[in-house]
This record gives sequence, C-alpha cells and structure tokens, in this order.
Amino acid sequence: MKKLIVFCLFTLCLASCNTTKTTDATDDGWISLFDGESLDGWQASENPGTFTVDDGAIVVHGPRAHLFYEGPVMDHDFDDFEFKAEVMTTPGSNSGIFIHTAYQEEGWPSQGYEIQVNNSHTDWRRTGSVYAVDDVREVYVPDNEWYTQHVIVKGNTVTVKVNDETIVEYAEPDDIDPATTKRLSSGTVALQGHDPESKVFFRDIKVKPLAR
Repeated sequence: MKKLIVFCLFTLCLASCNTTKTTDATDDGWISLFDGESLDGWQASENPGTFTVDDGAIVVHGPRAHLFYEGPVMDHDFDDFEFKAEVMTTPGSNSGIFIHTAYQEEGWPSQGYEIQVNNSHTDWRRTGSVYAVDDVREVYVPDNEWYTQHVIVKGNTVTVKVNDETIVEYAEPDDIDPATTKRLSSGTVALQGHDPESKVFFRDIKVKPLAR
C-alpha cells in the first residue's frame, strides 16, 4: 500500500511538471511560449489551418489569419517585456509580430503595434519596422535563413533588434490620442498569417517580463 501511495504521488508530480513546463523561467528570466510540438496556449483567428507545427517550428502558410498567445504566462497580458523568436522567411513572404494586442476573430488586429517580418515582399516596409509608424526600407537578413528578431517594450519605447543589431527605436509621443487602440498599453503577442503566397517559420519563441 505504501509503495502504491508513493507511486501515485510521483505520478502526480510528473503531471504537474509537464503542465507547467512552458511557464518556467530560465536563469536569465526568459520563459518559453512555444513547446516546439503543438500550438498549446495559442489561439488562431479566421483560418486556423494557416498555422501548423513542423520540425520544432510554427509554419505560417495560408489565408489571412493571426495566432494569438492565450496561454498561462503572465496570463497573456504583458506590459513591459522582451520578446524573442528565431524567424525564417521565404521569397516574397510577409508576416508580422503583434505586441500589446488582443484576440479578435477576424481582420487585422486593431489593438497594439505590428513589428514587421518581410525581407522580399512587395510591401516596402521591411523586417524590423514598427509598421506604418517607424518603418525601414533596408533588408538586414536574407530569405531562407534563420535569424533572431528581438522586441523590447519598456515604458513608451519599442526597440527592435535583428541578430542583435538595433534596427528601430521608436518612442511613442506623449500626445498620442488616448482613444486610439494603435498604441502601447498592455496585451498579448500574435503572429501574422498575411496571405496564401507567404510562408514564414517561427521557433524558440520566448518572453521576458520586465519590472516597471
């Protein structure tokens, strides 16, 4: 009987560890948002089939859709934080990373800012742009090559780094319309499926909450 009780406690402990593995912070404060195997903790809008998982990466390929993080880390509501992911684009593709956004069933997210992922699409706004707010035309990384995209949100400033190089440092003005939803506030992150011709990969997706 004693062995049975010990075994049951051990099993419960393992189950608990498995359900919390994506919320454990590393020694430097980073917390994984993607387990590399499933879309657990994420919710897709409009066309969920646009997002699949293959070989440890989220594959974004299909009709317009957005994949919102809705999991347990910080109750998917970030204010000051760092976001980092390894990204790979394919020729002619467009995607994006939304910050301070919120789940919506259809359309382009109306809340927060989009950080552009685009190295060769017809849209001239390239990877690293704070879309339509602080844009860059330069191409810093080629298609078909993994690179690191790092977004830091602190106070009224958004810093975007590509392979550790600062591309944009956008300071939101004090006089921005408080009624607009296209502003810094707090919220979740989302990955963009832009169009059926675009194919983009994301892996090693993680976040680091920052103290205010």
